[in-house]
Formats: sequence, structure tokens, C-alpha cells
Amino acid sequence: MQVILFHIGSFPVRSYGLFVAIAIILSAFVAYYLAKGTKYRKHVFDLLLYVIIGAIIGARLWEVLFFQSAYYFKHPLEIFQIWNGGLSIQGGLVGGFVTGLIYTRIHKLSFWEFADVLAPAIILGQSIGRIACFLNGDAFGAPTNSGFGLVYPEGTMAYDTFGSQPLWPAELFEMQLNMIVFAILIGLKNVKWPKGFIFLSYNILYNTGRFFLEFLRGDTPEYALQWTAAQWTSIAIIVISVIFMVYGFVNKKWRENQLKEM
Repeated sequence: MQVILFHIGSFPVRSYGLFVAIAIILSAFVAYYLAKGTKYRKHVFDLLLYVIIGAIIGARLWEVLFFQSAYYFKHPLEIFQIWNGGLSIQGGLVGGFVTGLIYTRIHKLSFWEFADVLAPAIILGQSIGRIACFLNGDAFGAPTNSGFGLVYPEGTMAYDTFGSQPLWPAELFEMQLNMIVFAILIGLKNVKWPKGFIFLSYNILYNTGRFFLEFLRGDTPEYALQWTAAQWTSIAIIVISVIFMVYGFVNKKWRENQLKEM
């Protein structure tokens, strides 16, 4: 666990940035592989830059609005300092999805079909991204109040918050959850489903796990029902995804049209 891995001259190479870059590159190539034999393969790398921009904007807005709104209301100019204050993965996903929706509309592609192709690669990237959080000492858990847990070193946000107390390894639990979801989505690709089913399954599986893991987190503010912003976001996404999924199976005409186009 090391915030700065090494220096190139006077430039520090941070573990967080390095592993986020690895996550983006690896997930992009996995998406390219999964898109083999489809019309979407040539769009994977074209879409990548736009999605990165949309994800950064969404991640920062989520962080500012739902996690540290009181602070940024007093320091508005710091909103643009994305290197100082954090990014929200859920906000990044929302920003990326909105960008993808706009891209598919412009290029007259099926958003749902393209999203099905990308879903396993997205959750794989999230899993690697949690390694970045672990090495950076953020997205940490609450104190375990026992001898079990991670003790973060000085210089990390976790140490600044809780000192040398053992904490729940929340980011590592989520990394493992994401790999399980990745395996499930790869399995689902072997069966024909209506367009959007795999993408919606990804949303439901990930956000269900994220909802429960949030009870172990020690770095997020609570709102109504003592739920965090991430839990409220998870519930909203689960409900919306279930509605779309149920509609896809109940509406026979819609389902038949989707399967015909596959």
C-alpha cells in the first residue's frame, strides 16, 4: 500500500493514477475482444475518449454534490481541482452512460446492444480501479473494533481519518464483488437475451452489492435513513433497471422485436 510508487525526476508516479490507467486500457481491450464479430467493434476505441471525459465530469459532479457539498459550497473554485478531493465511481458510471447514449444516438446505433457488449469490460475496469483505491488509501472502511482489519499507513486519507485503527477492507471486498459480477456477465453472454438484459443485470448486481458494502464504509456522509449517497444512488439504479427489465419480458412485442434484431 503506497500512495507514490516512484519518481521520474521530480515527477511522482502515483499508484492511483497508474492503476486507473491500467483499468481503462485493459477494459478497453477486453471490450474490443468481446465486440468481435459485431458492428460495434470499430466504435470501441472511438467511444473511449468521450466516455473518459464524460466519466470524469460525472464523477466530479457526484463527489461535489453528494459527498462534500458543504465544503465545495464554501470553496467553489476547488470544484475544478479534480486531483484534490476525489471522484465518485457511481457518478463516473452515470457520466459514462450518458456519454454512451449520446454517442449511439449520433451514430444511429443501439445503445442497449452496445451496452451489453461493454458491460463485462466496465465491471472489470471497476475491479482494477478498486486496487487503485486500496493503494491510495481511499474508499476505506469503518473501524472493525477488533484485531481484524487493514491498518493504513501515514499519508493516506484513511490514516488521517482513523489513525492506526484496523478498518474493514471495503475496497478489496468490492474488488472481489466486481470480479464475481464479471464472471456472471461473461456467462450470460452465452445465452440469447433481449437487448439490454446483460447491461441491466450488471446494474442490478453491482449496485446490490455496493448497497450492502456501504454499511462497512467509513468515508461517506449519511443522509435519510442513515444511508449514504452511494446507497441512495444504488437503490435508484436498481429500481430503474428492474423496471426496464420487467418491461422487456412482459411486453411480448418489444421482446420479439429485440430478439429479431440480434
